[in-house]
Amino acid sequence: MSTAILISLRTVKPRVGLVAVSCNPVRNHSTEDVDYTNLSLYKRGTGGRSSFNGIVATVFGCTGFVGRYVCNRLGKIGTQLILPYRGDSYEPMRLKVVGDLGQVYFHQYNLNDEDSIRKALKYSNVVINLVGREWETRNYSYTDVHEHGARRLARLAKEAGVKRFIHFSALNASEDPKGVILKNGSRFLKSKALGEIAVREEFPEATIFRPADIYGQEDRFLRYYLHNWRRTVHSMPLWYKGEKTIKQIVHVSDVAAGVVAAIKDPDTAGQIYQAVGPKRYLLSDLVDYIYQVTQRDNGDWGYSRYDMRWDPFFQLKVTLTEKLSYSWPLGHLHWEKLENDHVTDEVNAELPTLEDLGVNLTGIEQFQWELRPWIHAQYYWRDADEAMTVPPLPKPVA
Repeated sequence: MSTAILISLRTVKPRVGLVAVSCNPVRNHSTEDVDYTNLSLYKRGTGGRSSFNGIVATVFGCTGFVGRYVCNRLGKIGTQLILPYRGDSYEPMRLKVVGDLGQVYFHQYNLNDEDSIRKALKYSNVVINLVGREWETRNYSYTDVHEHGARRLARLAKEAGVKRFIHFSALNASEDPKGVILKNGSRFLKSKALGEIAVREEFPEATIFRPADIYGQEDRFLRYYLHNWRRTVHSMPLWYKGEKTIKQIVHVSDVAAGVVAAIKDPDTAGQIYQAVGPKRYLLSDLVDYIYQVTQRDNGDWGYSRYDMRWDPFFQLKVTLTEKLSYSWPLGHLHWEKLENDHVTDEVNAELPTLEDLGVNLTGIEQFQWELRPWIHAQYYWRDADEAMTVPPLPKPVA
């Protein structure tokens, strides 16, 4: 509120002489009704992080992987950001620089505390829900976060008069998911589907994004498959060797660009967008390509893929990892993750994608830059200025 008042005062034309003495104090303490809700009236600047574009956005889940990219994109175009966080106050520290001084405000909240949520979105005209959990903990289950939490945010945003609500679901979300590895299917995908229903009931005009697996800096796709704990020595266990799973992964920058485009376009209200990449690939080919780019597929390193169905030791490792590192599974390895990894991405031809928002999609050629720090023995086998060897791209699936 203080930001809006400050902006409104700056818009008053300066006066000089006796007029300034007699008029300005009266205007500052006027009891006239001023419309502070229409923030677009207070746009200032020529664009960029030091400007104000009329958007005040509260981004729940701002400290997550996608949240950091979304905040940066919004701050870059002059959005005032309210960034709720929980836990350590140093966790959102890197987000201080996404906007100029006075453009970014941090607020501590709890997903179960409605008062803290109300304070975080009270003065916003846009609310983005990026809160999600890939594994359950003692404090939060999938239902707590993806269904009850999403419903609570949507309901309170509606009560506060928020104009736009952006909600993130998952591409393969289904009320009755078919199991690939787990008999009853993914509880993660089921909770995401129920979360969409909850958001629609509370905020019918909400815009929903269904992202596929997202890759980029500090992601949980490329780094997940490169993690030592995900492998068995130098071999990669995949369900049916990954040859029965098709993925349409998307770059995180494209997802963030889609969110910004949706906020700018009022016609996106009430729509569902599928955040997928430009091409579809077999999971086996993607994993092979990751190890080719990092130059670990040669005979010296010993990379290979095999069918994890016939490896009881790997299955035991997954189970023990779930039991012994419950709050944060080592290497993000757990059965729900493996189930979601091997669900084929189903894209509904009747629903729009990021391309319908005007986003130019990034191909997996970007892998070579994202994976550059993980090239095997790069400081021993080549000079710093030596050109990077780029393997041929895998063949996409029709």
